[in-house]
Amino acid sequence: MKISKQDITLVTDAVGAAEARTDGEIATIVADRSDPFHDVALIWSALIALLALAALAAFPDFYIGLFDRATGGWAHVWTHRELLTAALIVVTIKFAAMRALLLWQPLLLALTPRKVKAHRARARAIMLFKASTEKRTRTRTGVLIYLSMAEHQAELIADEAIAAKVAPEIWGDAMAAMIGHLREGRPGEGMAAAVAKVGEVLAIHFPFSGTDPDEMPNRMITL
Repeated sequence: MKISKQDITLVTDAVGAAEARTDGEIATIVADRSDPFHDVALIWSALIALLALAALAAFPDFYIGLFDRATGGWAHVWTHRELLTAALIVVTIKFAAMRALLLWQPLLLALTPRKVKAHRARARAIMLFKASTEKRTRTRTGVLIYLSMAEHQAELIADEAIAAKVAPEIWGDAMAAMIGHLREGRPGEGMAAAVAKVGEVLAIHFPFSGTDPDEMPNRMITL
């Protein structure tokens, strides 16, 4: 899925409409991904290399026979140095090949545990919330809706005044509205639906007073 200019306009308009009913502020950020997962790639590459080494240790005669046949079938008495050198070469090739394969992001993401993806997306959302939303309004009534496309993760984080009045589970409808559209390949509509639901909650607890200025931009940010 890709975010289009129409999606940005749709979400920006939804934020404007929602904020017209509340003193709360809604920020929306969509990122291509939350983390490059370099550590996950290294762990998988090391694991494959260790498995290759374990296979050499478990079946040495089989692999020595393979090498002898590959070199014309001549019998060869292997020295310890030659065996260790051959093992090192095999392990290095396995590690490098796996690391190269994991440069393909769909494979890397498929091999990354769901909990790791959720944790990294949450961490990125919190970082962006602190940078863009937290304590950026006079009344501490900012909400960040964050979507990480590659990991298929969405987060909603509220500033302290909102968190004091609204239980986290209340935002479930907003997240469900977003996910329903995302599954159908409509990220802009998903974000706009979530914004509308968040606006409804904010309008109940922080209704529009006309005295609280618009302190944050309405435009959806793409990273």
